[in-house]
Amino acid sequence: MAGLIDTLNSLARRIPVWSVYLLLALPIPWFFYQGLNGGLGRDPVKGLERLYGLWALRLLIAGLIVTPLRRTLGLNLLRFRRAIGVMTFVYALAHLTVWAALDVQALSRVWADVLKRPYITIGMAGFLCLIPLAATSNNWSLRKLGARWRKLHRLTYAAALLAALHFLWLAKGFQLEPLIYAAVISALLIYRLPHKRLRQRLLQNGVNRIRSQEP
Repeated sequence: MAGLIDTLNSLARRIPVWSVYLLLALPIPWFFYQGLNGGLGRDPVKGLERLYGLWALRLLIAGLIVTPLRRTLGLNLLRFRRAIGVMTFVYALAHLTVWAALDVQALSRVWADVLKRPYITIGMAGFLCLIPLAATSNNWSLRKLGARWRKLHRLTYAAALLAALHFLWLAKGFQLEPLIYAAVISALLIYRLPHKRLRQRLLQNGVNRIRSQEP
């Protein structure tokens, strides 16, 4: 296993980051082409909306899974996390644009739907969480914000939770697919809790021990 992980890490170091951006961007025009040529069924706008939304959700999960892979298996894909995050925003923007421009087709109706339909309100809230993340996904912002950058990028957790809820609420009746996405996102978020609590407990134990030794 260790040999396989070393090989994968070595391979990952050789892959240029720009190629990940390109690879993740390619489905966007391809799906649009399929929509224009009848490849997305009888309602190509809905099909396009769904595909862009699904890819945004999948990339959110891909971004969240980078840390567990490194901690549990030693597989280091950190250098690709920014590309995954930026492309998550691009797919979410494409999802929103198709819905607003091709489905709803009127700014007044877009706003009315955001206010009227809870699953759209939740989806929009998730998208708003992604905006500051995309805007600060550059080295200048990282240097400028310092420790605040890491705190700001915890918005990813809120965005993932809202996206999962948006998909669950959007689904009519019992559907397995949104439940699976919600379960995976929940597991990835829960994974992060014990480490933080453990660190806090250890820190508190250390402080208590020092205090007990004071005269």
